[in-house]
Amino acid sequence: MACGFRRSIAYQLSRVLDLPPENLIKSISAVPISKKEEVADFQLSVDSLLENNSDHLRPDIQDQAKRLAEKLKCDTVVSEISTGQGTVNFKINRELLTKTVLQQVIEDGSKYGLKSELFSDLPQKKIVVEFSSPNVAKKFHVGHLRSTIIGNFIANLKEALGHQVTRINYLGDWGMQFGLLGTGFQLFGYEEKLQSNPLQHLFEVYVQVNKEAADDKNVAKSAHEFFQRLELGDLQALSLWRKFRDLSIEEYIRIYKRLGVHFDEYSGESFYREKSQEVLKLLDRKGLLQKTIKGTAVVDLSGKGDPSSICTVMRSDGTSLYATRDLAAAIDRMDKYNFDTMIYVTDKGQKKHFQQVFQMLKIMGYDWAERCQHVPFGVVQGMKTRRGDVTFLEDVLNEIRLRMLQNMASIKTTKELENPQETAERVGLAALIIQDFKGLLLSDYQFSWDRVFQSRGDTGVFLQYTHARLHRFDEVLYRSSQDLQPRHIVSYLLTLSHLAAMAHKTLQIKHSPPEVAGARLHLFRAARCVLANGMKLLGITPVSRM
Repeated sequence: MACGFRRSIAYQLSRVLDLPPENLIKSISAVPISKKEEVADFQLSVDSLLENNSDHLRPDIQDQAKRLAEKLKCDTVVSEISTGQGTVNFKINRELLTKTVLQQVIEDGSKYGLKSELFSDLPQKKIVVEFSSPNVAKKFHVGHLRSTIIGNFIANLKEALGHQVTRINYLGDWGMQFGLLGTGFQLFGYEEKLQSNPLQHLFEVYVQVNKEAADDKNVAKSAHEFFQRLELGDLQALSLWRKFRDLSIEEYIRIYKRLGVHFDEYSGESFYREKSQEVLKLLDRKGLLQKTIKGTAVVDLSGKGDPSSICTVMRSDGTSLYATRDLAAAIDRMDKYNFDTMIYVTDKGQKKHFQQVFQMLKIMGYDWAERCQHVPFGVVQGMKTRRGDVTFLEDVLNEIRLRMLQNMASIKTTKELENPQETAERVGLAALIIQDFKGLLLSDYQFSWDRVFQSRGDTGVFLQYTHARLHRFDEVLYRSSQDLQPRHIVSYLLTLSHLAAMAHKTLQIKHSPPEVAGARLHLFRAARCVLANGMKLLGITPVSRM
């Protein structure tokens, strides 16, 4: 595999540079795969070797590269050595490269790329990933969809690298919305509708009661009183709330299954209504809690009264807020999981919120606050179904399946399928995920169904099509593991797909001599294996026929 070639180059360099090979391995990078003629397979950045150079007079990089290249020799592994812009380039013996890589792919199977030396000194960690986190009774909007697929990718990647991962869905299942919902259900709710379609019915009730509360102060007062009853543990109010929550989770599990997503824990803000009071007492004991004229409680993170650094942690009636419950949840998870890293996957609008939560944990004396990480993502605009705006995740999944079925029906090469509905959904989801993951997660983008369902170019449909119809994979995985950006894997898989498609056109298997046909079949099997591995990490289920 690539790491074997990397190690061989590192050994030769270590003899010339008098440095341990282990110090050089990560400085030797694979040259990105391209449809054009390759200059080299690996390159060493001379600059990376000079980073630790204590000599203030850094020598000319280009001159250094040339001098280093002159001291190196070609051998059974390296067939050609050249220099580029501040780099020493290595081309691997073609026959050896082909044989070794194909053999490694077939031998390692689903573990290909993960056994690389790039990951050899990687300590196994306990990682908590909080993602998706919809609000019960509110729209499961596109932001939640992005959080779901990005969080699933991060959890898949961390798990594949051997870490112990806990996937948490932290539901918005507490707060004033439940005061409105409890009152609304008593006014407009129907038990039968709740049982048959809980998410839809609770959303309808929520919309209706919000309108009423805006016009009628008594409805708003009842909602406030209902939430206070919840906070005080009133059994009747809690029983209704629990029914809403349980029915919603059942529905979420069914829908997540369609996405190929699962969670180890369904938590929620409700779990921390009592523990958030303990957080307030701790903040008070440490002298961090300040009461305002309005009766609310705040924490001044600047210590100088800077308004932008003030975080409200308690309402005037003593009830908890989102930030307080997040503090309680973080402390509880540390006690429960003793995590090395906890990753929150939400939209970039919550960046300040998490900065404040992490800062508060630190000033409360929790040094492990540094292990908490927020992975923010941009806004998607323009996602609509044919019936209008997206209200629920299920609307998106149904739209994907419908559009893909129509696409497949119009393509002459589509095979007779046992389960066209399932295939359409899998291919459609691949299309959606690839469109989302192609750029930086932080970037906003305009959603387009037409772009999602193109079967040519860099799209998920093309990726599935290639799969249904290699040696730098470890480095791509390494890059994604460092910055948690799926675009490195997406870019690699799409390029590999294009190259495999070109090879498929030119390297005929039929009518070829048996040994040639066997070798070519081996190549396509290897490409298919790597594509499948990468797709699964992205949260895409590969299809065999389409």
